[in-house]
Amino acid sequence: MVHRPFRSVGRFVLAACAVSLGVATLGAQTPSTTAPMGPNPSRVDVFTGYSYFGAHGQVKPAGINYSSIDLGAIGSGAYYFNKYFGAEANFVAHPDGNNDGLYSASAGPIFRAPMQNFTLFAHGLVGGAKLGGPNSEAPFPYHEPYTWGPTLTAGGGMDYDLPFLNNRFSLRLFEADYRYIHTSFGPYTPPPTGGVMGGRANLSGVDLSTGIVTHFGHVIPPPPVTYSCAVSPAQGYPGDPLTVTGTALNLNPKKTATYSWTADGGTITGTSNVANIDTKNAAPGTYTAKGHVTEGNKPGQMADCSAQYTVEAFQPPTISCSANPSTLNPGDSSTITAEGVSPQNRPLTYSYSATEGSVSGNGNTATLSTAGAAPGTITVTCNVVDDKGQTASSTTSVTIAAPPPPPAPTVSSLCSVNFERDKRRPVRVDNEGKACLDDVSLKLQQSSDAKLALVGNAASTEKHGPKLAAERAVNTKDYLVKEKGIDASRISVYTGTQDGKTVTTTLIPAGATMDSTGITAVDESALAAPVRHHARRHKK
Repeated sequence: MVHRPFRSVGRFVLAACAVSLGVATLGAQTPSTTAPMGPNPSRVDVFTGYSYFGAHGQVKPAGINYSSIDLGAIGSGAYYFNKYFGAEANFVAHPDGNNDGLYSASAGPIFRAPMQNFTLFAHGLVGGAKLGGPNSEAPFPYHEPYTWGPTLTAGGGMDYDLPFLNNRFSLRLFEADYRYIHTSFGPYTPPPTGGVMGGRANLSGVDLSTGIVTHFGHVIPPPPVTYSCAVSPAQGYPGDPLTVTGTALNLNPKKTATYSWTADGGTITGTSNVANIDTKNAAPGTYTAKGHVTEGNKPGQMADCSAQYTVEAFQPPTISCSANPSTLNPGDSSTITAEGVSPQNRPLTYSYSATEGSVSGNGNTATLSTAGAAPGTITVTCNVVDDKGQTASSTTSVTIAAPPPPPAPTVSSLCSVNFERDKRRPVRVDNEGKACLDDVSLKLQQSSDAKLALVGNAASTEKHGPKLAAERAVNTKDYLVKEKGIDASRISVYTGTQDGKTVTTTLIPAGATMDSTGITAVDESALAAPVRHHARRHKK
């Protein structure tokens, strides 16, 4: 057998199939926003398109090759018994080869594998082929008339689902079939001959096809219609409007659904999936609303639903009571707020009372006046009544605070006496120090119940520093007692740890306590009576 290369059209078809296969692979890897949640394969597929036949074979015993046929048409119909298996009938026409022609009609089983966006299929067909040629007029005339013979076909391909019209159409990216044909043309007459050349042909070849697949029906039947409903609100009082809403699933958008409603309490009206329930004449109790939806008389095309609702008896109002502020100073006022709620939205009237003070107001806010009320807790009662005489009450508390106690007295530091100037008499109170002590004595006279703390200090370079510090404090006290007439019992003397030749003065009001950290009380009896030195005043 001699292999003949494909012609230009055949090569173009093969290239187109390869590109289509790549597109399908990318499409399968990229989720489609319009693709269904899972494939529901069609019941019937009809394929029409272009076909290329690449022939490989000769008519024997002449040894003349058949040519490939670039132009052809293909049509097939497949009926599927389930998701994967069906039967197919196929017709192919290749009428215009260079020296031949071919028509075939075949049938057989077909298998498919539906994916999310594409379908793979394989089939095996048997039937008859009408083969004509090879033919030639020069240089040696010969021809073979169209003659029927058996044909076997096996192959497969890939369909890509087009994302419109609810996936009604698919693009057959490629169909590649191996075909075998046997034909007998009768007794052989070698060319040239003016009649039939005769002989036999065992022809094999490849059919490459592409085109459009149209889908009809579905293997998986549509899901049955389901119906659910709910009443909102699910409970109310006589006269309250209630709404029942039905939700139908799996309706066919090409059909018009019909709705109807019934209820065993109140009056229900509505012709769509929403209905209204009038409860003004319904006695308290629990009732059921029932809905029905239909889009046909076949099973699965209709469904029912039911939902309960409750009509309650009228209830008394409720009330909450609050005060702002809830803690007052004597004589201040507080705003009392009452929040009354009627379950039936009946009109409400408010009133108030208090254990002390006075309350004014008759709306949902009032004012509590605490004028004349003693410190303590006042209880305010809020009352509400509806137009049917049903009442409720609530209380809140307001605290009248006692006046705050006065602040505790604290010590205060006064001036400091310096002993730096007189080097020969380092414990003598000079005139500048006396001026400081005159101010201190005035403070003591103004606060007759206050006391004074004197803390003597010595420089770190002084010998006998503690003794000098004590003498300075005692001399300072001596001036205040003997010169200014301050009671000695009001003055306490200490030594401190400050680095300096000073005496600090601290006023201690009644009730205040001085921090004694770092100071030491002076034993005045252990010191010799101080020598009074009168400082001379020099004119400047």
